Amino acid sequence: MTTDADDSIRPFEVSVGRDEIDDLRTRLERTRWPDQLPETGWADGTEREFLRDLCAYWRAEFDWAAFEDRCNEFDQYVTTIDGQRLHFYHVRSPESDATPLVLSHGWPGSVTEFLDVLGPLTDPAAHGGDPADAFHVVAPSLPGFGFSGPTGERGYDVPRIADVVADLMARLGYDRYVAQGGDWGALVAALLGANYPDRVDAIHTNMLFLNPSSLEADDPTDLLDEQGLADYQETAAFRETETAYHEIQATKPRSLAYGLTDSPAGLAGWIVEKFRAWSDCDGDLESWIDRDRLLDNLSVYWLTGTIGSSMRLYAETDVGAATPDSVDVPTGHARYPAEVYKTPRGWAEAVYDVEYWSEQPEGGHFAAMEVPELFVEDLRAFAGEFG
Repeated sequence: MTTDADDSIRPFEVSVGRDEIDDLRTRLERTRWPDQLPETGWADGTEREFLRDLCAYWRAEFDWAAFEDRCNEFDQYVTTIDGQRLHFYHVRSPESDATPLVLSHGWPGSVTEFLDVLGPLTDPAAHGGDPADAFHVVAPSLPGFGFSGPTGERGYDVPRIADVVADLMARLGYDRYVAQGGDWGALVAALLGANYPDRVDAIHTNMLFLNPSSLEADDPTDLLDEQGLADYQETAAFRETETAYHEIQATKPRSLAYGLTDSPAGLAGWIVEKFRAWSDCDGDLESWIDRDRLLDNLSVYWLTGTIGSSMRLYAETDVGAATPDSVDVPTGHARYPAEVYKTPRGWAEAVYDVEYWSEQPEGGHFAAMEVPELFVEDLRAFAGEFG
């Protein structure tokens, strides 16, 4: 990894200009809507009338000052690591002995997924909790996402991002910490645990990456109990029917990026469908995740023009090669019922040092946004157990 001449850490605030808002509103007003066959609903993609309503709200009613306030509630910064601008929240707890924690998001989320958990994690006493459960929290916008801006060269895969996150924690003065993540962030956490065991006390994930080929069995399904086999079959069915997005983004992300970078309605249609399909909303997304929170996430992608670089991560990352064969630091895993990638526990225990496993009553792929209280409680329980 290269050494940057400028390792300064600079304060950052989100500020949305009037020209940016006016441009977004004009584009939304001039959207050309595709046809939709009667009674097809969400079967072949985002339902048109849902998207019309969401985009009408984004154009006319979304409160940009409130968006700025939500983004700027906690201290955030930018720095440069490995030639890449890196944006991050750094929220220190009032408890001096708090546990350092780094949170890593994935796609199609952003660092806004964590806005509802930063307060309770860092200052539990102010949120009805025990001060002993406090964390100092670092939450970066992964390179290529959001306020970190697009990556500027080839080779920014997930292992390189994990190294950037490790360098960030060192730059902030944390020589020991816990890593947590979901989606791509779960692979970041796994790589931190595998490659930096001298710095990482433990990892906690909402997903678990592993290679079945690395398991010591002629037929890996032989390692599975009844629940594990059901998890395997459910995830296999998801891969067969719901991963066209992955194939496109892993092969021709730029072709798709033209439309999504130019059309806010197109961007919303591509991302919102995933939030509906991957969350525990039972088909009613806005009753489960507040409309403004969905638009916070969309607005970050739109304002920063990073949908293309965020999708490019799929083309850059060879998941099989990137996934570690073993992770030997203490590992906790929270199983949310609507999570679309369910790794069987029997496989997980063959690769990770699983010391904690919780079955959550509700929640899905975007746990910190969907069920922030459960997310916080589980992290506290895990940290209390392994500590």
